[in-house]
Amino acid sequence: MTLAYRESGSGPPVVLLHAFPLSAAMWETQYGPIGSVSRLITPDLPGFGRSPSARGQPSVDLMADEVKDLLDHIGLDTVVLGGLSMGGYVTMAVLRRHRERVRAIVLADTKAGADTEAARASRERMAEAMLAGGDTAALAEDLLPTLVGQTTLKTRPDVVELVRSHIRASEPTAIAWAQRALAARPDSVDTLRRASLPALVIVGEEDVLTPPAEAEAMAAALPGAALVRIRQAGHLSALEQATAFSEAITSWLSSLTMEAPPGRS
Repeated sequence: MTLAYRESGSGPPVVLLHAFPLSAAMWETQYGPIGSVSRLITPDLPGFGRSPSARGQPSVDLMADEVKDLLDHIGLDTVVLGGLSMGGYVTMAVLRRHRERVRAIVLADTKAGADTEAARASRERMAEAMLAGGDTAALAEDLLPTLVGQTTLKTRPDVVELVRSHIRASEPTAIAWAQRALAARPDSVDTLRRASLPALVIVGEEDVLTPPAEAEAMAAALPGAALVRIRQAGHLSALEQATAFSEAITSWLSSLTMEAPPGRS
């Protein structure tokens, strides 16, 4: 299949992968700022947004292969690739499987380590609940306190409602498939250590799911990585503090020696 995607702007290609359980629509506020300095491409990962459901066993490797196939479809040899949360896990899978397609990476509110047994069990419970009843409204209320920071919960009702609507719009089967894929993902610390490419690590200071210590560990594993902490933001820093998030990426992009690569013939 070919993933559905949206793009904005022109110049060096940047691909951003969305968080769980949202879709590429989460990048709406980034299209203008990041699209002003690059060709921003935002795919819907399998089963989310406008992309068809995945076929095959749940796996971040399958999602990574779909991203690679999208690059082939668009005609891009190499890109700056990044993602937030689940998108970060897929970014690391692409780096592991298709290193030649990645010229630089952005890892936001994610982590390199594999899940603990407790985390895997929690994901499986969510997957089973989604397949049994599929109540995304209840799921949204369960997830919101961990997906956004305390500042957002207290002072940004517009963002809270936006995240709530994104979760409620997700397909229960896609949620279950993605949770099982994330539970099965391998440790990516060695993948980052072997990477020899520019990297930007971003984390919300109020992120309780993948806290700043996880971001610091990823930055330490990536020689020369830039680390940006975003104040008054939790796990969904790109939505909670959209301006600061976009500025972090555009500033970092401007520091790279980048020319738009030739397309694939």
